[in-house]
Amino acid sequence: MLLDFATAWFTPMILILGALHLVAFWVLRIWAGRDIRSLAQLLERFTDGFHHRSRLDWRGHLTDQVDAFVTDVRESLDNPNDREQLSQRISILDEQRPYLASFRFETCWNVARSGIEIYPLLGVLGTIFALWLAMREPASDSSATVGAIVERFGVAIDSTFAGLAMAILLMVVHSYYETLFTRLTENRRTVRDMVLQVKRELVTSSLSAEESKS
Repeated sequence: MLLDFATAWFTPMILILGALHLVAFWVLRIWAGRDIRSLAQLLERFTDGFHHRSRLDWRGHLTDQVDAFVTDVRESLDNPNDREQLSQRISILDEQRPYLASFRFETCWNVARSGIEIYPLLGVLGTIFALWLAMREPASDSSATVGAIVERFGVAIDSTFAGLAMAILLMVVHSYYETLFTRLTENRRTVRDMVLQVKRELVTSSLSAEESKS
């Protein structure tokens, strides 16, 4: 009974698990798109009214627009007309901090990425397990055991094929989404660095102004 289960259900289990894995990547894609859209909208509102304000072509990706907004903020530090607005708005951006909420996404992405490696192992394990059970079946002579192994081999090898095929498919899907996920992580890090730089520059200029008055 265990042998029948291993040979009949191991391959479908790999395919079902792979289908769930594909759904997980689809969810991560939606998650990343929502986060990068939220970050771009926040920076768009933040830079509204600045003299240095970039607007990329509508065909440009939101991750490129986020980089452009960050550049606009850094350029605004050198413009005295924008520094007052920048001083008022940086506290709002620093209080909301949506760019810091990255731990869950990066953890889920890492699990989904690392999980691709298990499919070839599951496929080989299914094949070896089925053949091992076939060899342990009680038989009157060795020829019957060999016959059982040969009979089961065609079905058992299906799990190896399914595991390799699913791993290849998931690697292609991951490579397609990897750029977006990586850029989102880089954008968050860039925004964090930008906020620290702006706060440091504003504090330094404020101290310098106070010293000059005194």
